[in-house]
Amino acid sequence: MAENTEQNELRHDNSSSPGMTDQEKEMAASAYEAFSIGKYDDSLKHLEALQELNKEDYKIAMNKSVVEFYKSGQTTTGNLKQTLMAMKNQVHTSSEDIDGLDDVENSLLYYNQAIIHYHMRQYSEAISIGEKLYQFLEPFEKFAQAVCFLLVDLYLLTFQPEKALHLLAVLDKLSVQGSNKNGKGENNSSNKDGASQRAEFTAMIEAAKSKMHQYKVRAYIQMKSSKACKREIKSVMNTAGNSAPSLFLKSNFEYLRGNYRKAVKLLNSSNIAEHPGPIKTGECVRCMFWNNLGCIHFAMGKHNLGIFYFKKALQENDHTCAQLGDGSNGQSKKFTGIPMCALLANKRYELLYNCGIQLLHIGRPLAAFECLMEAVQVYHSNPRLWLRLAECCISANKGGSEQESKGLPCKKGIVQSIVGQGYHRKIVLASQSTQNTIYSEGQSAAIPVASMEFAAICLRNALLLLPDHQQQDIKTENGSKSSSQSGSTESGSENSDACSGKGQEADKFLSAAPSSPLRKQEVENLRCSILACSAYVALALGDNLMALNHAEKLLHQTKVSGSLKFLGHLYAAEALISLDRISDAIAHLNPENISDVSMGVLTSEQDQGSDKGDEPVESSGKQTPLCYPSSVTSARAMMLFNLGSAYCLRSEYDKARKCLHQAASMVNTKEIPPEAILLGVYLELQNGNTQLALQIIKRNQLLPTAVQRVSPDSRKKPVQPFQSVHPIQLPSSFTQVQRK
Repeated sequence: MAENTEQNELRHDNSSSPGMTDQEKEMAASAYEAFSIGKYDDSLKHLEALQELNKEDYKIAMNKSVVEFYKSGQTTTGNLKQTLMAMKNQVHTSSEDIDGLDDVENSLLYYNQAIIHYHMRQYSEAISIGEKLYQFLEPFEKFAQAVCFLLVDLYLLTFQPEKALHLLAVLDKLSVQGSNKNGKGENNSSNKDGASQRAEFTAMIEAAKSKMHQYKVRAYIQMKSSKACKREIKSVMNTAGNSAPSLFLKSNFEYLRGNYRKAVKLLNSSNIAEHPGPIKTGECVRCMFWNNLGCIHFAMGKHNLGIFYFKKALQENDHTCAQLGDGSNGQSKKFTGIPMCALLANKRYELLYNCGIQLLHIGRPLAAFECLMEAVQVYHSNPRLWLRLAECCISANKGGSEQESKGLPCKKGIVQSIVGQGYHRKIVLASQSTQNTIYSEGQSAAIPVASMEFAAICLRNALLLLPDHQQQDIKTENGSKSSSQSGSTESGSENSDACSGKGQEADKFLSAAPSSPLRKQEVENLRCSILACSAYVALALGDNLMALNHAEKLLHQTKVSGSLKFLGHLYAAEALISLDRISDAIAHLNPENISDVSMGVLTSEQDQGSDKGDEPVESSGKQTPLCYPSSVTSARAMMLFNLGSAYCLRSEYDKARKCLHQAASMVNTKEIPPEAILLGVYLELQNGNTQLALQIIKRNQLLPTAVQRVSPDSRKKPVQPFQSVHPIQLPSSFTQVQRK
């Protein structure tokens, strides 16, 4: 985008005010010529002389500051920003009342400001300036093209592909009109001049076409529009050939379609070495290459390979920042010392986000927590990122269930130790109570450590960042009124109605940088996930009223998936039992409440690589954790086990025994959790059958107690092999569900 700033400066030098003398025009032309060939000192001398003659014209001062900026190697971005701001105040105009400006030349000051906002990643400010400029700059072909390209870039960076495509259509029209006018004007000048002018203009249009095709591919990729994208990719390959950008775009397209091997092959075929460095382009291609490989392997479910590539990308990024004079500290140095176009080269936080998600899938929650904590300092308004942080805390504090699910004998979950010998031999049973555990003693919950208290804060942040249901409905009705004003500002063009319609579409999204924005349905899915997580964390912290509140809110959601509904009932029941409201808990534990345990539409829960598009739909079918009910039958059995516990608390032992054995008959012996076996032991002890209780512990299973009470030894052999059991230990299994 640095060329655009140069273009502004040239525009100022070329533009002549009505009152300019011939001498002033000549000096302006000399200054322009010196600037264009890189002789910045000469250009400054001419501008200073010009300023002596005309002290009131702020444009001369602006051109001086731009030349000085180029003289410093484009490293004094902060100073230039301050100078332009002072000039804006001097002209007594602000971008709010820009509509009233008659002098189009003032727009170049605003355009320069928009360029600086763009490079400082202040995209919303740049867009507001760009959209207001666009209204009255349409007739000025070359300059309008520069403004349009800037706006297209900004729209794509802020995930607004519809608006970008509308502007690209306008650019197509402008380029056609421009070439026609150029052809007509040729007769008035000499053949030589006309031919060279036409050749120059044709070259500019061709260069623009190649760039436009690339922008269209990026827009269609964001919209996941495969057919249109395929058509545009052919145009890109025809105009740009096998260049790194075109191959990267084609690889991204194949990645979205689920052709991962082809995507890797295309990435490997790109010649990264030939690409100019980040100082010239503002992009570290090596860093993008490793990041894209990491994203592809993430989608393939190869998480360890994915994290290997992301670490490589981080190393490349750090190396680039070191070359640029430590770009990571650019903020503290007020953007000085680094070329302006290189300010966008640092992708550290996007890469850390990717690393965190990948580590969470590997099962390394503490390492993931460190990465995501650094990323959340920049992307603090992303509700999904706060949920991921909470999941890291939950995974780090899960403890026992992790070991049990790794195939250790299930008896470890029941028998703590055996003391004494012979007649005095006693079995000490393990305690199953984990409630009211204080996870971080003696320190504030707000300190960012992977504790359950901090998880509660993260989940509160996530819920607060989601829009209320009412707000969303109002937004959808009002369309583009509360949007970034794209519909109203583009009223000068023929397609303004269409564009305002696109604005309505854009309003249905919730920003979740650095990944794609969330659609309305994805926001609802995210809300359900956060509520379920909040209920689990509240239970773990012993805050039963809050747990019940979150669980009931979850069950009242209009579009809640079967799996989360199941968890909602379980969490509500557990909270009610702790509050001594057993009758209400029994209502929640009715097996008929469960008719579905599908994950539902959880596309919003798939985290994507930030630089290169979204995670494809094909990759969402990852393995369900073993400790989660795989079918409605096992989910109902789970409900019955818990219902048995609730009846026990009311001393209704016959009902409890009936529930327990009904549940045991519904599932495979391996799927019976240790808590259910302990419940069987408790019931037999209540019934006075001490020997039978010991037999249950010894065999580690329930069925013989129901089938044969008379001769419990007769079926020893068939049941002996079941030593390793994967417990269905809820609510702790919930966190694994959430990561999918």
